[in-house]
Amino acid sequence: MGVEFWLSLTVFLITVAISLEIVIGVRKIKQLEDTAPVSAPAGDAPKVSIIVSALNEAETIEPALLSLLAIDYPNLEIIAINDRSTDATPEILDRIAKTHPGLRVLHLSTLPPGWLGKNHALYQGAQLASGSYLLFTDADVIFEPSSISRAVNYCELFQVDHLAILFKVIAKTQLLRMLLVLFQIGVLARYKPWKVATSTKHFLGIGGFNMVRKSAYEESGGHAALALQVLDDLMLGKLIKAKGYCQHVLSTSKLITVEWYQNTPGMVKGLQKNIFCAFAYQISQLIGMTLFILVLRFWPLVGLFVTDGVTRMLNAASVLASCALCVDIIRRNEWEYRCLLFAPIAMSVELLMWWRSCLLTLLRGGIDWRGTHYPLRDLRQAQLKI
Repeated sequence: MGVEFWLSLTVFLITVAISLEIVIGVRKIKQLEDTAPVSAPAGDAPKVSIIVSALNEAETIEPALLSLLAIDYPNLEIIAINDRSTDATPEILDRIAKTHPGLRVLHLSTLPPGWLGKNHALYQGAQLASGSYLLFTDADVIFEPSSISRAVNYCELFQVDHLAILFKVIAKTQLLRMLLVLFQIGVLARYKPWKVATSTKHFLGIGGFNMVRKSAYEESGGHAALALQVLDDLMLGKLIKAKGYCQHVLSTSKLITVEWYQNTPGMVKGLQKNIFCAFAYQISQLIGMTLFILVLRFWPLVGLFVTDGVTRMLNAASVLASCALCVDIIRRNEWEYRCLLFAPIAMSVELLMWWRSCLLTLLRGGIDWRGTHYPLRDLRQAQLKI
């Protein structure tokens, strides 16, 4: 047996193990739809403060806010923070607030040193909040009216301090869908959300839906402890879990939705600030993961043409196992299966995104995001050490 056989066997075993763990694991994640809305009267229902930050979100902020204002939860306040926007976002927020007294708008014009813009905006919103629950969300997320009531009821029933929800992502092109499938597989493989509730080492935070008890938020340090965290949503989950609070992850395919990116170039650009951070700003981690992906995903495809016999059968089995996992994720997203045809292109674009983020950050000496430069030295020093 040559090197190709042992390489193909190893790749096959790893691929099957990862695929089975994800396919079985995602079925253990409870659905938000399975929890009934809160039945308590307004005076007895815990107050929820929804905090949404917007920087130049004129295209998405209005439908997102209107969906929040249509929520049927009986004890709710909505705080929208205009984070130094230069487009029509401030005017849209003020116009909506005039006709909806349940909306409170805060305009920020400056960013203090030592803060990322979004983190500072969410921190300011949390300082204004009077609810016993804080819900941090994004300016493009659409909520079904009963979603918050169901989430609060779940937290009350199971004494959850931090609830993160995996929600439906809308994507209109086949390549973008396949890229999102690979992204979702990466998140599921790395963070294993089905283990978050029972494991002390697993955690998760989701920017579109991070609901946390205010007491847990304040006692864990909140966004003040995450001032320069690029992945603030994820790190909020890590921070709260490290303090010993109860954290759960749910999923929904109907009650919360977002069109994360309109096209593939938008995703490539949108994630350029995040990806190198996911590798702890270490080029060695990026190189190691790149080699791992090249072997795990590309070798079986190449091996179909350059090997024979049992080795070729192992490579074919690896390709089939990967395809089966992708098909399962595609089905859960309710997308067309033909997006799987774009898998080789999507795998290449994914690696391109990784290296583009890394090289741009290194060349610029930091991250340039929406008009603000954040030095790489400061970002590295600010990483959570817990």
